Parts: sequence; structure tokens; C-alpha cells
Amino acid sequence: MVASLIICSALVAVDGDTIKCDGQLMRLLGEGVPYISGIDTPEIGSHARCLKERKLALVAKGRLKELLAEKGLRVVFSGAVDRTQTHRPLVNIYRANGEEIGKKLIKEGFARHWSPKQRNDWCSAW
Repeated sequence: MVASLIICSALVAVDGDTIKCDGQLMRLLGEGVPYISGIDTPEIGSHARCLKERKLALVAKGRLKELLAEKGLRVVFSGAVDRTQTHRPLVNIYRANGEEIGKKLIKEGFARHWSPKQRNDWCSAW
């Protein structure tokens, strides 16, 4: 897998860890390793398991939206796609200062680390 820069004229937050780049769905990797590690945010809408998760999802999406509005972002394709039916490209987004957005979302508490055998429970107290 070879990482490559992606040029996007429009970046839109779909939820806390999914974006659209010119209409193409992409999943944030958060400096993780494809299929091994990444980031996870609460599920939005009917995919949420409880009201708390639904509310947290809207907050995470809002924060990602703020970050995507910054100037000088770089979207880097990892060379891998996720294992969903839509095969979303796995990407990292870097701010102008070099900070990776997924990593920032974890640091700020909007996201958690993800691994294949782990399901984050957003409904329990944390």
C-alpha cells in the first residue's frame, strides 16, 4: 500500500469519523494501521445504541466539521479501503501545523481508539 495525497475541493463531515471528499465517502484512520487500529466515534441517528450515543455523535460530528473548515488541510489516502460494502478509502487528514485530525479528536475526547476486536460502548459512563 502506498500513501498518496488526495485533492478535495469540498470536505464535509458525515459523522465523527467519516467525511465526504467531493462526494466520495472516506473513513478517518487517525494515524492507525489499516485493519489493525484506527479511531472510532459514536454512531449517529438510528445506528446509535442509546440516546447518549446519538447526542455524543452529533457533538463529535460538529467538532470534525469545525476542523474541516480550517485552511491548509492535507488528505492522505493510506492505500487501503475499509471492509464495509462501500469500501470507503481509509485516510488521514493533517492540519497546517502537521497535527493529524483523528488523533486530535481522540485527545479532545470526541473519539476513541479502535481495533477490530473491540467495540466501544458509548452508552456507559466513561
